[in-house]
Amino acid sequence: MKKLEHVLIVDDDREIREPVAIYLQRNGMRVSRASSGRDMRVALDRDPPDLIVLDVRLPDADGLSLCRELRAGEFHAIPIVMLSARHDEADRIVGLELGADDYMAKPFAIRELLARIRAVLRRTNMLPPGMRVAESATVLRFGEWRLDTAARRLLDPEGTVVALSGAEYRLLRVFLDHPNRVLTRDQLLNLTQGRHADLLDRSIDLLVSRVRQRLQDGVRDGRFIKTLRNEGYLFSATVMRVASHVSDAPLLDCTT
Repeated sequence: MKKLEHVLIVDDDREIREPVAIYLQRNGMRVSRASSGRDMRVALDRDPPDLIVLDVRLPDADGLSLCRELRAGEFHAIPIVMLSARHDEADRIVGLELGADDYMAKPFAIRELLARIRAVLRRTNMLPPGMRVAESATVLRFGEWRLDTAARRLLDPEGTVVALSGAEYRLLRVFLDHPNRVLTRDQLLNLTQGRHADLLDRSIDLLVSRVRQRLQDGVRDGRFIKTLRNEGYLFSATVMRVASHVSDAPLLDCTT
């Protein structure tokens, strides 16, 4: 029997939380509920979900702070869809910068929320076609950094684990699977999120900024991620693959 995807809804407004929960359950999902940051932490320890729907305003905590807390802790890989009654673009940008996988303003159509949840889960659970080049590799090495693809862990030169959100991992995988190749913003968005960019879409730029921070890679003096004006981004490094059945060898870009 197929495992039901588990969604944790964190919202103190019962008139939003309960209808959303019932709708998701009717559409084949398992749902847990929390009405505060404290309740969210209890729910995570008891039964970690596949995705969190997180309201920005809670009685005991700010949702943006909770998002930051999640990304820095043991539940860093759980995707997050944020909800907010604020319609300020700055709040949406801050949410995405802190690691949210998607962001919806209230009021919203419940069918659209379901569609976005499914899209985020689909991206999390399935590697896009453009990320399948190095699936046989256990570890991808670039410089003194390593990405353990089995455990989805990034290790810095000292061997310390650097937490990555699901979106950050997918973007880094795309870069590592296509080293020394110019990738446009539209290509990156399509490979990591399965959609195309519109003229005002800044999500890829924000995601690149977050990955740069993880790699301690400056914008102007960056060692790995280069910005090519009016073209896109290029991952400027030799990527080595390490697997039990092969020696270290450069990862070739086999795409056309």
